[in-house]
Amino acid sequence: MSDTLLLWPVILPLAGAALAAAFHARPGVQRAVALATMTATFGASVLLINAVMAGDILTKAFGGWMPPFGIVFAADRFSAAMVVISSLLALCALVFSMGDLRKRQVKSGFYPLFMGLMIGVNGAFLTGDIFNLYVWFEVMLIATLGLITLDRTRVQIDGAIKYAVLNLFSTILFLMAIGLLYGATGTLNMADLAIVLPQAESSAALTLSAMMFLMAFGIKAGFFPMFFWLPASYHTASIIVSAVFAGLLTKVGVYALFRVFTLLFEVDDGTLKPLIALFAAGTMVFGVFGAAVQWDVRRILSFHIISQIGYIMLGLAIATPLAMAGAVFYIIHHIVVKANLFFIAGAIHRATGSFDLRKSGGLMKSSPMLAVLFAIPALSLAGIPPLSGFWAKLMVVDASFQGEAAWLAAVALFVGLLTIFSMSKIWIEAFWKEPVRRLRVRPVPAAMIAPIAVLGIITLAIGFNPEPLVAFSNLAAESMGDRTQFIGAFFDQAHTAGVTP
Repeated sequence: MSDTLLLWPVILPLAGAALAAAFHARPGVQRAVALATMTATFGASVLLINAVMAGDILTKAFGGWMPPFGIVFAADRFSAAMVVISSLLALCALVFSMGDLRKRQVKSGFYPLFMGLMIGVNGAFLTGDIFNLYVWFEVMLIATLGLITLDRTRVQIDGAIKYAVLNLFSTILFLMAIGLLYGATGTLNMADLAIVLPQAESSAALTLSAMMFLMAFGIKAGFFPMFFWLPASYHTASIIVSAVFAGLLTKVGVYALFRVFTLLFEVDDGTLKPLIALFAAGTMVFGVFGAAVQWDVRRILSFHIISQIGYIMLGLAIATPLAMAGAVFYIIHHIVVKANLFFIAGAIHRATGSFDLRKSGGLMKSSPMLAVLFAIPALSLAGIPPLSGFWAKLMVVDASFQGEAAWLAAVALFVGLLTIFSMSKIWIEAFWKEPVRRLRVRPVPAAMIAPIAVLGIITLAIGFNPEPLVAFSNLAAESMGDRTQFIGAFFDQAHTAGVTP
């Protein structure tokens, strides 16, 4: 029965989206359905990660078609952890929405679209087929465009167009990469590709396929030089949507990169490793400099999504077990912290009526609890000990030194200093300075404070007791790099005999 656990993170949001759509005229029922659905999804994801903690990889073949011919779901420690943290974030976002969501946004289909997004996110984490990864990306894209344009304003439509154009270009690259890969190998099942590709002769088609995968997923992840769609679109959405996008969407692209370039292609082959290193460094630098010149808190945080993706990419650029473990740790930390900062941006807007830091101020006196709750993720993002961001940065920087890439470590440390500057800017302008004239600070609803506090507690828990997550990250990185184990979960031992990771 354990293989059925793979289905619930997708089936539950699917059923919830259909049920919410059926009650489109009853917002209260939609909200109850969404909360119940995501609570159940989070519970199912916890059961899923418990099932794979012993090191087993769960698989589920659909329709009686066994690999490599049928559609397959698979979950190892890495993918199960992504489902857990994504479901938790979605649940927190729904609680936050109780204090921020407007009636016209509900009428525009927020709840069905939100759960539709979670269908795509969880499907992408659990698929065992490279073509179906593309399918789940398209499910995400459709839901994303609907969520960006909930208010149907000119700014949101402009942001949606920018988002769509770049992501459709990414889709074209993705499909071309899949076509080249299938033409060279005759299969799209990930486990079967892990068998075939090491035995295949090097060819222009496979090299071009790998480069197209890198570009396609790089656009989805938002790394240099293909990141400019992200700060042009994320800030246009409602703050609930922006928070979920910030926490999850780029991480799906990162997850795809790590899955493809550990299971299918070798990073050490050819020019991939120095190219990924260059992308990682550029992503960190351009993201943090972009944040430094902004005054809209949403745009500051959007640029910091980019810079932090660069830290995660260090894991793939170094490609050592320590670096990969650091990347896993960093992904989990960043999902929690970045979404929390966007929630806090929404709370700042509720209190001051503006996202522009120049028009806010005085929150330290009027909302001291919010000030404390901002300090936790802000200091963590900047890497101040002993919060979770410190341990995440320590792992990837240490891996850079050990991997003989000291220049990458130097870039990461420099960017960390500039991150402190950006977070200090938000602190001074929104919390510390005197409020601007005629500013009436409004109270922040408890429904908005509660998820901020929960994510802040998680950040503190990881920071003050990092050993369990460090140990888990090491195990997840180990299983991610073990092709034999992944293949063995799909095929019998006779098929995998002699296959080396």
